[in-house]
Amino acid sequence: MKISNMQINLKKINSPIGILNVAATENGICRLDFVDKPTADKHLEIFAKMRNASISQDNNLIIGELEIQLKEYFEGKRKQFTVKLFIEGTPFQKKVWAALQEIPYGATCSYKEQSVAVGMSKAVRAVANANGANPVSIVIPCHRVIGSNGQLTGYGGGLWRKKFLLELETANLL
Repeated sequence: MKISNMQINLKKINSPIGILNVAATENGICRLDFVDKPTADKHLEIFAKMRNASISQDNNLIIGELEIQLKEYFEGKRKQFTVKLFIEGTPFQKKVWAALQEIPYGATCSYKEQSVAVGMSKAVRAVANANGANPVSIVIPCHRVIGSNGQLTGYGGGLWRKKFLLELETANLL
């Protein structure tokens, strides 16, 4: 079902790990991707088309709120995001994304531990795929999931960004 007359505001935000594309409606943040992620624009176009929405390069109050929260996060002052989200996915994806938000700041878990947390211990690959489909990087902290061997694996923004985010959080635990 299409929702008509929806406006999606899009803004680029500078961060210590590159430029971020932020998209939001009046209902919340719907995308937060790295500009250099090849699929970022395609996902937003699909999201907009499904809702018969128009996209404008403009700010809105929710993007402004996210900008403040991201600045605080990168300064080590914010441990949890409170900005409203407007994300859609399958029930399974939403369950996985909710579990991601339960991983404490500065902590990590393995894909196996995450699959157990969502009640599907044998669905490690499906959980990893749902993490990869996370529409709101950083805010939904998929960077906190690592391999069972403790190694950094699987981050759409690049492993160097995952490493940066984990080190930022570890350095600001107090």
